[in-house]
Amino acid sequence: MVDLDPKTLLVLVPALPLAGAILTVALGRLLGPRAHWPAVLSIAAAAVAAVTLLVGLGREVASSADHDHAASPVELTPVTLWQWASIPDAYQPAAATGLDLGDDLTAKAEGLPAAIPFTIGIDLRLDPLTAVMLAVITCVGLLVAIYSIGYMHDDPGYPRFFALVAAFVFSMAMLVAASNFLLVYVFWEAVGACSYLLIGFWFRKPSASAAAKKAFLVNRVGDFGLAVAVFLLWMTYGTLNFHDTLLADGSPLPGILGMERLADPSGYVAGGVGTAICLLLLLAACGKSAQLPLHVWLPDAMEGPTPASALIHAATMVTAGVYLVARCAPLYVACPAALTVVSIVGATTALVAALIGTVQNDLKRVLAYSTISQLGYMFASLGTGTLLGFTAAIFHLVTHAFFKALLFLGAGSVMHAMGGVIDMRRFGGLRRVMPITAATFLVGSLALAGIAPFAGFFSKDEILASLHARGWPDAHTEHHDADPHEGHAGLDLPAAAAFQAVSFRSESDGSAGGADESASTFRTLYWMSLFTAFLTAFYTFRAVFMTFTGPTRVPDEAGHHAHESPPVMTWPLIVLAVAATVSGWWLFSTHALADFLAATPSLTAPAVAATATPHAFHLDLALQGTFAAVAGIVLAAAGHFGRRSDGPQPERYLGPFETLFAHRFFIDEIYTALIVRPLEFVAMLSAWFDRSVVDGLVDFVARIPWGIGAVVRRLQSGLVQRYAVAGALGTLLIVLMLAWRLRG
Repeated sequence: MVDLDPKTLLVLVPALPLAGAILTVALGRLLGPRAHWPAVLSIAAAAVAAVTLLVGLGREVASSADHDHAASPVELTPVTLWQWASIPDAYQPAAATGLDLGDDLTAKAEGLPAAIPFTIGIDLRLDPLTAVMLAVITCVGLLVAIYSIGYMHDDPGYPRFFALVAAFVFSMAMLVAASNFLLVYVFWEAVGACSYLLIGFWFRKPSASAAAKKAFLVNRVGDFGLAVAVFLLWMTYGTLNFHDTLLADGSPLPGILGMERLADPSGYVAGGVGTAICLLLLLAACGKSAQLPLHVWLPDAMEGPTPASALIHAATMVTAGVYLVARCAPLYVACPAALTVVSIVGATTALVAALIGTVQNDLKRVLAYSTISQLGYMFASLGTGTLLGFTAAIFHLVTHAFFKALLFLGAGSVMHAMGGVIDMRRFGGLRRVMPITAATFLVGSLALAGIAPFAGFFSKDEILASLHARGWPDAHTEHHDADPHEGHAGLDLPAAAAFQAVSFRSESDGSAGGADESASTFRTLYWMSLFTAFLTAFYTFRAVFMTFTGPTRVPDEAGHHAHESPPVMTWPLIVLAVAATVSGWWLFSTHALADFLAATPSLTAPAVAATATPHAFHLDLALQGTFAAVAGIVLAAAGHFGRRSDGPQPERYLGPFETLFAHRFFIDEIYTALIVRPLEFVAMLSAWFDRSVVDGLVDFVARIPWGIGAVVRRLQSGLVQRYAVAGALGTLLIVLMLAWRLRG
């Protein structure tokens, strides 16, 4: 067996799916029904490489913690594939930029060379956060690709689908492995392009093509935020690299997320510029991760093939925003106001999406709003600005990838058996027809609802704990007497200093009133999140009961031979069900993921590391979350268990709220009235002006020579007599003119 070093493996993880996509395009027609092999094999090889990287880096982190009694930053020297751009003397790090960078950074800027080159390399970075993301992307991507063999087997675009899946995995892998913001932006757009092509895969279907365009256009709003943020980062820091570099004269240039800047507590810009950067990055994250107000594209994305929906919702595009905020943790911690906005956006999105999900009858749309809601949980946790908050968000990202992929693939299995029907009111009692799908879907639903011992229970508990710690900091001080070496992130820090950092008193307005206001905000967000947990359990099990319980009902489109999906589709369901069952308990009980992520350079910044708290199971919070989930399940059972799915639903008792939720808070209608219709009117006026004024003026100028030619053309009759008369008249005219001049 060839022993590959980590740098080679890091390059192979994105390179293999890219090769698979290219081979599928080149050989797809020749391979016919076996066109999936290049994509599946390449993604499988990439998954092996990613898991190998994860295991190897995990051993290095564990070894570092054993020797140093604390987690040390672990990062592989960036792998430079080639130099993309190099512009000498592109940046002058003086106050002449016009930006108020603060006294500390202005002084540092004055100590740098007079001019800094703009250099962008194709650099790949490996650290714990990258390793976790690569493993999730490739492993879930592999299971989705295998499942797609059965789901897409009769589709005329079979090779094209697998080429797009492989390209999607490549783009997302490059996004999380990139070591500079410009490369992140490039693959941010590549992921958007792949999602556009997958959502609109059935482009002859009007609703699919419309959904693809909607996703593409809404994401352009967020992408504009990322583009402006990249410009501001360059103007502020004089580099776009994450890592530290050396200038031509040998002097160091700190990267934005490099070890030199991370070690300096004052290394990041705060104030208006820093907050603007963070909010622009948040705008980009809201676009990709479907957070308010840019969430409207994700439910419509269900028009694409179900495996594509599973890939987008579980492991690729929608996790990009969560990754971006977690990667930029030091920038956000320097701007507490921006952090609070992150949590407010996340918790509000989670609640609004959950409310909408309670009345949806399309099984895939229920899961789509569930994705939006669970991503909101992650953002709420990220906005706490604590090490627990950042690691809890990634923990939930990992577990969510397993159970959400399971649920979407389960919905695809139902849709496959029901002849394409996905309206839950048209089928029921499918546990008798599809026992494996029913059992695995139940596992995924328990994990999503947060029922112990399934994965979502543990990651949701961590998120609630991070919010609770910001809302009630004094309630968590009892844990600080524990051994700091057994902390949540394994960091050797005094407990008192840790919780002073958690409260962010020194970073608000410098007063106890500011701290109290921050705590009050997070208390509200905590209760919102707890109520969202109740709603999550309700709409999840409402879907379970409507689909799999009650009398057996099969739509006409399924014919009389509805049956369980083939093994190539059910085996990925079983694997994901096992992962959704054991991953949360194992990662929480060993706190392996939290300790591993704590060695990510971005999370070792002093302002983040100072918030480390001892690892603990919060029984009171777990009981509250479990009670909320059980109450939601009981309410769903009272209304839907064992009943005909097309019968009266208890949601009718919501009154006007049912209309509000069913119409998705009329957000699409508001956008249509305030944005779409005015733009259509402007487009109509522009079209009229173009046709009538611009084209009319051009046509008028063009008609002038045509008119002159028409007049002259009439003189060319071809009759000699007319020419003679014309010649005589011309001669007479000349004589008269000469006589007139002589007379004068």
